[in-house]
Amino acid sequence: MGAVREALDALALVDHHCHGVVTADLDRPAFESLITEGSRWPGSGVSPFDSPVGVAVRRHCAPLLGLERHAPPEEYLARRAELGWREVHRRLLGAAGTGVYCVDTGYAPDDVTTPAELAGERAAAYEVVRLESVAEAVAARGVEPDGYADAFRAAALEAVGRPGVVAVKSVAAYRTGFALDPDRPGDAEVGQAARRWLARGGRLDDPVLVRHLLWTAVDLGLPLQLHTGFGDSDLRLHRADPALLTDWLHRISGTIPVLLLHCWPYHRQAAYLATVFAHVYLDVGLALHYVGPARASAVLAEALEITPFRKLLYSSDAYGVAEFHLLGAVSFRQGLAALLQERVDADELCLADALRIVTWTGADNSRQVYRFSATS
Repeated sequence: MGAVREALDALALVDHHCHGVVTADLDRPAFESLITEGSRWPGSGVSPFDSPVGVAVRRHCAPLLGLERHAPPEEYLARRAELGWREVHRRLLGAAGTGVYCVDTGYAPDDVTTPAELAGERAAAYEVVRLESVAEAVAARGVEPDGYADAFRAAALEAVGRPGVVAVKSVAAYRTGFALDPDRPGDAEVGQAARRWLARGGRLDDPVLVRHLLWTAVDLGLPLQLHTGFGDSDLRLHRADPALLTDWLHRISGTIPVLLLHCWPYHRQAAYLATVFAHVYLDVGLALHYVGPARASAVLAEALEITPFRKLLYSSDAYGVAEFHLLGAVSFRQGLAALLQERVDADELCLADALRIVTWTGADNSRQVYRFSATS
């Protein structure tokens, strides 16, 4: 094992964007639904286990549950049920070696762990506030259209004032996409849009109110996480290209850090934005556990073709199953180690620089952006 791999294996990762895990035992349909961004297709003969991520689960998670590598799905799920979800979480989360979790608490269609429950005694936990959830809660409580902007701002300020909150997040990529007017909407425009939205109800997907949400995030002053690229079928992928944000990023230059999450297949566009804007950062997030350790180095190599090394962060975007917290960490460690060691061996990078990149991308870049303690 080379020095780069040793350094990565020893590093307590900072997972700057993830979610909780389900607090229940899972049957096969429930488990399969959580290891795909698509849907289960009963009767089709297609199983998420027969995919790169399903193979990676059986290869890298099975031994931690006391099984042989590549155990068949039936054996894997039977062993998982035998151990129970608490023991599965203990083993897999412990093996991930994550020292800090930044947890998006705004998405929970299942009963999942809180940030503190996810971290347990082995790690520190912080919260990321999803602003669409705040806006929808304001609407659900009842508000007059002309009072929506002030009510949303007050609710957002209250949410980010909670202990442990380090960032806000938007899922504008899902709701409208990024081909938005980059300018801040006026009060009258917001009021008219709020009247339309409140009358029809449902999710916050009005382009004017989404713009207002993004500009409110700027006013809040915390780092802003933006989902970009790969996601479930609710997404229209062509609208989630972060390059569509270029004009808006010009408008907000010098204000807040913007963290582009996941990015694949637009990780090269995200790398460009992180190269030309001081306030833009990126990760490749859930792409790593979906391609698995076997291809993680290829995705990371593309993300790092031009990205300044202080601009790439680690995240898993794991949700629901602890397997994804483990696979994200394993894929990042193995993929980055292979990439950097190859460059060291080719004398394109010295070992000292490689070891700095390990620490920066795996932990310190997140600490610098979110400003939590270096000892957490």
